Amino acid sequence: MTGPTAEHGRGIVEASAYLVLATADADGRPWSTPVYFAHVGCREFFWVSSPEAVHSRNIAVRPEVGIAVFDSSVPIGTGQGVYMAAVAGIVEQGDEVERGLEVFSRRSVGHGGRVWTPDDVRGDSGIRLYRAVAEEHSMLAKDGRPDHRVPVRFDERST
Repeated sequence: MTGPTAEHGRGIVEASAYLVLATADADGRPWSTPVYFAHVGCREFFWVSSPEAVHSRNIAVRPEVGIAVFDSSVPIGTGQGVYMAAVAGIVEQGDEVERGLEVFSRRSVGHGGRVWTPDDVRGDSGIRLYRAVAEEHSMLAKDGRPDHRVPVRFDERST
C-alpha cells in the first residue's frame, strides 16, 4: 500500500478554503476554530482575525498551534488531511505585512473576496494579519491502523 505523498497533501491544502486552528490558553485550555487562509508552499499560513478572538488571545500567550486541513465532504472512512505543528503570531513588520497581504489577497480574490491593504490590518481596524509557520507535517498512513499518522515532507516551492 502506498503512503501519503506531499503532492496529495498539497492538493488537499489547495482545495480547502479553511484550516482548523487549534490553540490553548495560558492554562492549557484548548480551543479550535476554522479560519479562511492563504499559504506559501504548504508551510507558511496567513489569515486575518480580531486580536480579541479567543484563538488570537491564545496565540498571544502560547504561540504553539496545531493545524488541520481536510476535505469534510468525502465518505466515511475515505478522508485524508494534512496535520501540522506550527508557531503562530501577529505579522507586524512593514515588509512582512505587505508580503503576507499579497499572499492573502491573491487567494482572497481568487475565491471572490477582496484585496487587503495594510490599513485593513492596523490601527483601530480591529483586524490583524496572522501567520503560522509549520514545523512538521503528517498525514494518515492508510495502512489499516486507525489514526496512524506518518511524516510528510513538503518541498520549499511556493504556491
